[in-house]
Amino acid sequence: MTTVVHVEGLRAVAGSRTLVDGVSFALSAGQVVALVGASGSGKTTTGLALLGEHAPGVSVTGRITVTGRVGFVPQQPSAALNPVRRLGGVFREIAALHPGDRDAVIADALRRARVPVELLRRYPHELSGGQQQRVVLAQALVGDPAVLVADEPTTGQDPITRAEVVDELSSVVAQGVALVLLTHDLDVVRALADEVVVLRAGQVVEAGPVADVLDRPRSAYTAALVAAQPRVAVPAERPAAPARLETRAVTARHRATTVLHDVDVRVGAGECLAVVGRSGSGKTTLARCVAGLHAGFTGDVLLDGRPLPRSLRRRSRAQLAAVQYVFQDARASFDAHRTVLDQVGRTAVRLGGVADARSAALAELAAVGLDEATVTRRPAALSGGELQRAALVRALLARPDVLVCDEITSGLDTLTQASLLDQLAALTCTVVLISHDLAVVARLADRVAVLHRGHVVEHGPAGDVLGSPTHPVTIGLLGRSMEGTEERKT
Repeated sequence: MTTVVHVEGLRAVAGSRTLVDGVSFALSAGQVVALVGASGSGKTTTGLALLGEHAPGVSVTGRITVTGRVGFVPQQPSAALNPVRRLGGVFREIAALHPGDRDAVIADALRRARVPVELLRRYPHELSGGQQQRVVLAQALVGDPAVLVADEPTTGQDPITRAEVVDELSSVVAQGVALVLLTHDLDVVRALADEVVVLRAGQVVEAGPVADVLDRPRSAYTAALVAAQPRVAVPAERPAAPARLETRAVTARHRATTVLHDVDVRVGAGECLAVVGRSGSGKTTLARCVAGLHAGFTGDVLLDGRPLPRSLRRRSRAQLAAVQYVFQDARASFDAHRTVLDQVGRTAVRLGGVADARSAALAELAAVGLDEATVTRRPAALSGGELQRAALVRALLARPDVLVCDEITSGLDTLTQASLLDQLAALTCTVVLISHDLAVVARLADRVAVLHRGHVVEHGPAGDVLGSPTHPVTIGLLGRSMEGTEERKT
């Protein structure tokens, strides 16, 4: 096979910090190499280097040889799509940068990424998360790249959509495109990759065929990554607690579109309610209604039997502190120009009533593995996993009664995720968990609500919903989560 990527002795340094140290690997056409490792291990820095890019202040040395053009599929597709432009106009601009008939180039990219042509008339916000992911894949395929770098392409996707994305990437690889996969999802690695490179603190600790590395790891670190991967297991039933949070007949709209229909859910004090469903089912909208971030709804959200104002702006300071929200995109929830510590400490002062906010913030951040040297930097200097842990601490310093977590474990490596799940399981407050990961749901949830097209189709104790599902959507989500992962591309 023709070698299209050759990386030798890649090194990246930011000031006194070494981000990548001596990374080497090669990749042939039609093959997949997966870079895995904990947050901050150097995966994204390595992926950017293949594109000839690096973060500000980073110096990159070593030898990178790429035959042909490199396309990029980002971790957050919504951030890569222009929210005020229809997709068709953007595709035409991208196609104009490449030789050949513009319409033919676009049609070929859409076909290869399995994107219906009618989506070109839409704006990004009119697409589900899975559709957005396919669109950015199609944009990367414009110009027929020899290599694709995909950064966490299945992050935040429901199991059914995740399987579809894996199938689409597998189809592109079968067309002869080489794929560099940056991911924390070991199931996706097993389904897609030929080779895997395990990174830790910027260094390669193990590399080789997927079956050898993941099934027979030589490194204790790789073995820990594999062992920490959560699996779906039906939880034991726990005694019901008095209702802490309820929604009654919540119907929500985005402009003229109704996205939630008469949603009734409840969760007790100290319990965890997991809200699951396919992309676009209304999960995040429900979470935002609970938190006062989406005021366009009818019905009631009640805390300890008392209705909360629909809008965040109408809630008292005590009500703001009582319901805290941890966003899926942690980076976007931080001010880029202030240190992480300043922003975490601000919540402790404003909502938590903490006198020595700096000391309290440092102690809580240290408890999740973030030292003072790390959190006194601006957000751009932290990895996604580090920012997600900081965002959780920021919310908890308000001492909330209800913590709303929107896909906060997606995009985390298995070790970091396991640590975060332990922290969430130890909380005494009520948790509303929005998640596509049924293994995470099984680990944490007391109750589960399944949404489909804005309707609650199942709701009850986690053991009942996960152990004896009745709705086809629940059965489908569980089926995809429990399927074996030995399906390799042909």
